[in-house]
Amino acid sequence: MSKEPVAVTGIGQTHHVAARRDVSIAGLVREAAGRALEDAQLTWADIDAVVIGKAPDFFEGVMMPELYLADALGAVGKPMLRVHTAGSVGGSTALVAANLVAARVHRTVLTLAFEKQSESNAMWGLSLPIPFQQPLLAGAGGFFAPHIRAYMRRTGAPDTIGSLVAYKDRRNALKNPYAHLHETGLTLEKVQASPMLWDPVRYSETCPSSDGACAMILTDRTGAARAPHPPAWVHGGAMRSEPTLFAGKDFVSPQAGKDCAADVYRQAGITDPRREIDAVEMYVPFSWYEPMWLENLGFAEEGEGWKLTESGVTELDGDLPVNPSGGVLSTNPIGASGMLRFAEAALQVRGRAGEHQVDGARRALGHAYGGGSQFFSMWLVGAEPPAV
Repeated sequence: MSKEPVAVTGIGQTHHVAARRDVSIAGLVREAAGRALEDAQLTWADIDAVVIGKAPDFFEGVMMPELYLADALGAVGKPMLRVHTAGSVGGSTALVAANLVAARVHRTVLTLAFEKQSESNAMWGLSLPIPFQQPLLAGAGGFFAPHIRAYMRRTGAPDTIGSLVAYKDRRNALKNPYAHLHETGLTLEKVQASPMLWDPVRYSETCPSSDGACAMILTDRTGAARAPHPPAWVHGGAMRSEPTLFAGKDFVSPQAGKDCAADVYRQAGITDPRREIDAVEMYVPFSWYEPMWLENLGFAEEGEGWKLTESGVTELDGDLPVNPSGGVLSTNPIGASGMLRFAEAALQVRGRAGEHQVDGARRALGHAYGGGSQFFSMWLVGAEPPAV
């Protein structure tokens, strides 16, 4: 028996900010879920199951929060699943929900991811002590900066590439009313003059710390036929993982990322991603990861990713727009950041991305990664149903 086609018929997110003092975690997730239901013109009674995800519980200090969030998400008496794959969890959560529909376990599923970073300190939560070593790392940037340096050495990329990405994404964010950072006076010169945090990553080239949530309604063909707006159809989705450290690991271009992308492209019938995909929502917490992932995901040959960035290909009006929403560099509720990439890709092919809509977008890729470049989740969505 073939899989049931999966459609995204509702998308909702909060306005992302540094601190949502006005709501609890329950209030935050219900806000996003309510907007997704409104977009799909459904009620809580129409939802068969809920799949929720977030980053490590110690970020807020609330263990297993899904247990007390069931009431806020209309899940009392219904199946509810929790997913966790570090920073890629938002994407993985969406894929688990999609698989439940594809396998005909449930017909309509609410999937949601969130983070309320203001109630913790993720920077130091990620500065984990390593036995018998000096504490030289500070936050995720301290872990990833050496890998960026390795990319620069390997490819000969000029040190201005990171600032070009940051300037692009922050300008895109000005067109996204839900984005956290709206830096109206930002210039390329200001990005390049911002303080160095983790060489070569500057302050303006790193992601913010956000409170926020994202939700989607996934349904089958029957549910899609009843939807009030054009749905996004899931053409392919996959997850891959590898250890944080092992002999021969390539931190610049992890094999798990390559394998995950190849699987998604195979499912979607994509043979030339550079030409066949219209927009990419890519998980870029530090600006240099745009050219690195362009290579890892098959959009550029090894050593050539930075040239796409430098030539303007990834601009909103380029022929491969990357992060038209402003991306993780502009909005980063960690647990939801991956789902935001998936949701924004779906908004593009639904033609409902507002001011940051890519003209004529018919197929878009959502991408997330987490941990020490070890967890990957991706989906490719289209405006038309997948071929059976």
